[in-house]
Amino acid sequence: MQGFVKTVKGRGTLDNRDSRFSEFEREQIDDGWFQEEAFPTFRTEVSIEAPRKIITRNTSPDLPFSQSINAYRGCEHGCIYCFARPSHAYLGLSPGLDFESKLTAKPDAAALLRKELMATSYECTPISLGANTDPYQPIERQYQITREILTVLESFKHPCTIVTKSALVERDIDILSRLAADNLVKVNLSITTLDKTLAGKLEPRASSPQRRLQTISMLRRAGIPVSVLIAPVIPVLTDTELEQIIAACAEAGANSVSFILLRLPREVSDLFENWLHDHYPDKAEHVMNRIRDSRGGKTNDPRFGHRLQGQGFYAEMIKQRFQRAIKKHGLNQRSTPLNRDLFRPHPQQMDLF
Repeated sequence: MQGFVKTVKGRGTLDNRDSRFSEFEREQIDDGWFQEEAFPTFRTEVSIEAPRKIITRNTSPDLPFSQSINAYRGCEHGCIYCFARPSHAYLGLSPGLDFESKLTAKPDAAALLRKELMATSYECTPISLGANTDPYQPIERQYQITREILTVLESFKHPCTIVTKSALVERDIDILSRLAADNLVKVNLSITTLDKTLAGKLEPRASSPQRRLQTISMLRRAGIPVSVLIAPVIPVLTDTELEQIIAACAEAGANSVSFILLRLPREVSDLFENWLHDHYPDKAEHVMNRIRDSRGGKTNDPRFGHRLQGQGFYAEMIKQRFQRAIKKHGLNQRSTPLNRDLFRPHPQQMDLF
């Protein structure tokens, strides 16, 4: 890949390495000869997926939910650090550029959800929207699958959480405010940096940091609880902003704040390191060394209890700074659990009494 321009406006990477399940691996190199199109023009392509079920379940002790729904595979936001990139390999696609340009949508998601919620064996626990890829990524404007899912959840009085980097969530304030009135929803806005230039390189098609802060305020004015997820905290690049981000979130009206230390599973490690050498070559080695310091010498530690906040001196320092900052701004209060008592497994039937 050396010698090629590796960035293009609106994309997190131009690295499109093959899926790890491919029989052959191809690599484009610069042999010194002029090539008019070293890289083809990549446009967003959306395929339709028809799954048999839509609710995914997990038993991870690191996650605050046991059920999730992902309306889309891949994510057009193009965040270079995204932990979900390796999942695209299961589709035979690249975790690189394919992940942010070759997407799949699940238009039947709402109908599938309704069917699963009506099953006699179903047990109500909060469903997370956006656990893997963003439910409000740009193609949601066209497909509106997330809005349809929220409509079903409202009809069942079912609790849910949302994780997003997009101001598009404001479109659904009407539904979200009604859910919030019954303590059935919490929105989690993810913020990585307040530096607009850095954000444009890290997460090129996500809403700007300042726009996300406005979204926090707008949701709060509508009575919708909002938590901020500082994710990920990137050593050297963004860790100095930790206190500033927390202060800005408190001013915007956030109810609480949490953080995740950067981890680089599978292909994300090479993708991110290449991105560092492209954009911040003077800091690349320092960043990677700090990541390894907090991951037992590796770039990812998948063990439960370690993968989200790391270990070692550096990770402990970040944790202590975070705790002091949220205490200072009154953001260290535990949130009220979402209401599960209102769930109605047969919303189309009127109550007899």
